[in-house]
Amino acid sequence: MSRQILQPPGWVRPKGYANGIAASGRMVFTAGVIGWNAEEKFEHLDFSGQFRQALLNTRAILAEGGAKPADIVRMTCYITDKSEYLAALAQVGEAWRDVFGKVFPCMAVVEVSALIEDAAKIEIETTAIIPEPTS
Repeated sequence: MSRQILQPPGWVRPKGYANGIAASGRMVFTAGVIGWNAEEKFEHLDFSGQFRQALLNTRAILAEGGAKPADIVRMTCYITDKSEYLAALAQVGEAWRDVFGKVFPCMAVVEVSALIEDAAKIEIETTAIIPEPTS
């Protein structure tokens, strides 16, 4: 098996993410991806719009490495406003389903005081592991 969800016995199943994943294969990483377009311009100033764009950007970068959303094993999301994130959870979930589908990697969300790009509200780092071919 090249991918295994790690769920200790008796633990409540997390909603929208995994506690742990064991995987083997070709690794693909993204840098901190923010919610601007390919021309490095922000089309959205709201959290949910930037989140959706960051996911689209992440998907495009992963595709360049031959990875797809189902190969994502880990994400760290850096946000500048916890309250804004929590208020946008319905739109965040919708964007996730639209862009990635039913993919539930290990995730962490960390509130930070600022990101390098002043207009950015979210920055996402991703690790994907493309399964090894089976014979």
